[in-house]
Amino acid sequence: MAASGVDANVVAKRRAEKRPKPSPYVDEEDIPIVKKDAKVDRSRSCPYLDTINRSVLDFDFEKLCSVSLSHINVYACMVCGKYFQGRGNNTHAYTHSVFEGHHVFLNLMTQKFYCLPDNYQIIDSSLDDIIYVLNPTFSDVMIKRLDRNPKLSRAYDGTTYLPGIVGLNNIKANDYCNVVLQSLSHVAPLRNYFLKEENYRKIKRPPGDIAFLLVQRFGELIRKLWNPCNFKAHVSPHEMLQAVVLCSKKRFQITKQGDPIDFLSWFLNATHSAMNGTKKMNSSIISKTFRGKMRVYSRKIPNVDLSDAEKAELLLLDEYQETVTEMPWLYLTCDLPAPPLYPDESRENIIPQVPFANLLTKFNGVTEKEYKSSKDSTMKRFELTRLPHFIIIYFKRFNKNYFVFEKNPTIVNFPIKNIDFGDLLAPEVRAQHKHTTYDLVANIVHDGQPGQGKGNYRCHVLHKGQGKWYEMQDLHVTDILPQMITLSESYIQIFEVRKDIPNPFYQAEMHAEASEAAEGDQENTGSVMEISGDVAENVQDVVDTKNTQEIADK
Repeated sequence: MAASGVDANVVAKRRAEKRPKPSPYVDEEDIPIVKKDAKVDRSRSCPYLDTINRSVLDFDFEKLCSVSLSHINVYACMVCGKYFQGRGNNTHAYTHSVFEGHHVFLNLMTQKFYCLPDNYQIIDSSLDDIIYVLNPTFSDVMIKRLDRNPKLSRAYDGTTYLPGIVGLNNIKANDYCNVVLQSLSHVAPLRNYFLKEENYRKIKRPPGDIAFLLVQRFGELIRKLWNPCNFKAHVSPHEMLQAVVLCSKKRFQITKQGDPIDFLSWFLNATHSAMNGTKKMNSSIISKTFRGKMRVYSRKIPNVDLSDAEKAELLLLDEYQETVTEMPWLYLTCDLPAPPLYPDESRENIIPQVPFANLLTKFNGVTEKEYKSSKDSTMKRFELTRLPHFIIIYFKRFNKNYFVFEKNPTIVNFPIKNIDFGDLLAPEVRAQHKHTTYDLVANIVHDGQPGQGKGNYRCHVLHKGQGKWYEMQDLHVTDILPQMITLSESYIQIFEVRKDIPNPFYQAEMHAEASEAAEGDQENTGSVMEISGDVAENVQDVVDTKNTQEIADK
């Protein structure tokens, strides 16, 4: 009894002195208690937290070990910013901590901090800002305030920026991707959807499918662009572009200049397909935001070399009768008038101009245009039957023939606010739309000469919180007057519907009938959404046929 009493006093004294027990032959019930207390104290009072260097942390790049190039179990060193694999003995992260004296590491998957080589978890609220930069999260309240918040944010390096108005790195020749991604980040429904990862996290895809990687990377990029607590005032789209190269099978590359309209068309279709989108109108956020409908009227015309009698005989055949095709679209292609061949009287080349309204007459259902092929010619006219919430307009500036690649320098005179697309609709179709007035929210411009690898792209976006326009060209961000936007050589534009301006010709009864008819048509459609983009060129498919079904039966 005395011995046991002495042992108890010794244990109590050692606890009071907070010293570890030197002998392993002690009461087993005391061992886990002492070890647990020591572990908790050490986790919450790590002596190496002051070695963290936030200025070198960059989570925009691909999560690969800098030594083994493995993407499994990757940790980021909080002192130098490099990525290493593993945490146990003889791993790259363990070796780095021993040889370099860097002790704090972050697991990029579990978002937990560890101290190496001691190998214990660090729990400290002062590290929450690092986790938020790694994976920004947005609540419903924060999302609602984005378009009403005019305040600037201050990055860790001291620079100020507006969330959403953030430059993107141009790795080599990816400015054509940057302008599209920056423009889409200001499409409110698309942005709000991807700001919350739970909206698309549970989408099921077949095993081994890589298409969903595009959705994940785009969501990460959107959250970083709108993050109000960034460590720096710019973002690198490296991971997003790596997913683009992989999913497009190197059709779009980082090191080679491309066409923004080709990338935009492919990206919208690929994202829609990756989210299990179908032909139904609301099957994905892409379809719900950008998809419109039109009727295409086509009729073949006889050869001009034939006699009048032969032409009259051919026009009686079924082949030469007008046909009507219902088809969806993601963007509308506007054909620019040809520039003058010769200078004016003062021998000066004047840049031609054209009103935006003149270009839109192509879609009023009355204007016809001839489309020639190697076999025959066809007259077509286009009639819009449904306007989406966001309308994408593409100005066809580049023409390629057998000899040269030409650019049309015509300036389009377009209004920035209150564009009524209802004027293009038939009266019965216009009565089905609650709103037909649109405002410009994004404008993509091409500068320089045409040709492969020549010229560059920039974009203008509207920040609704401040009500100002900003010009972004890779990392260069500056404000711009609205009057200057109309003087640029616009290439792609995105318009948003004004829900505060009602359509005076709207009739609720006709809207209900049109909705019922649309639901009936969707029941007879297949599992793949058919999308037409460039409706001006023989209604050709604008997406890779390996990824998406052809748009129409020809």
